[in-house]
Amino acid sequence: MQKSTILSIIVSMTLIGGTLYFVSDSSSSSGDGNEQSQNIEIKDGVQYVTITAKGGYSPRVTQIKSGIPTKLVVKTNGTYDCSASLVVRSIGFQKILQPTGEEVIDLGTLQSGENIQGVCGMGMYNFQIKAS
Repeated sequence: MQKSTILSIIVSMTLIGGTLYFVSDSSSSSGDGNEQSQNIEIKDGVQYVTITAKGGYSPRVTQIKSGIPTKLVVKTNGTYDCSASLVVRSIGFQKILQPTGEEVIDLGTLQSGENIQGVCGMGMYNFQIKAS
């Protein structure tokens, strides 16, 4: 009886520790302003926002310029978790992404103050694109 209790405690601590590691890792990388600008490219008058989907979405928050036609590029690379099931309700987009590849989604021209939120099919992971 005592061995099973100790084993349960070790398994619980491992799961909690792993969860805290992933939560702190994703929140520390999403708050960096430099990372946000690295995932935005304006080419031929179109603003491209690149998000990586694997174990969640990165970066989680992106600030973009308003008034420019915008496309979202979602990159996957061996993505088999629920982040491959992408839903962007405000534009009516819902799709299970290929495990490896790119999906380009037209977001239209966002006005200042508009936000786009993407979420996985299970509601566990999300990202935001904020226009200013």
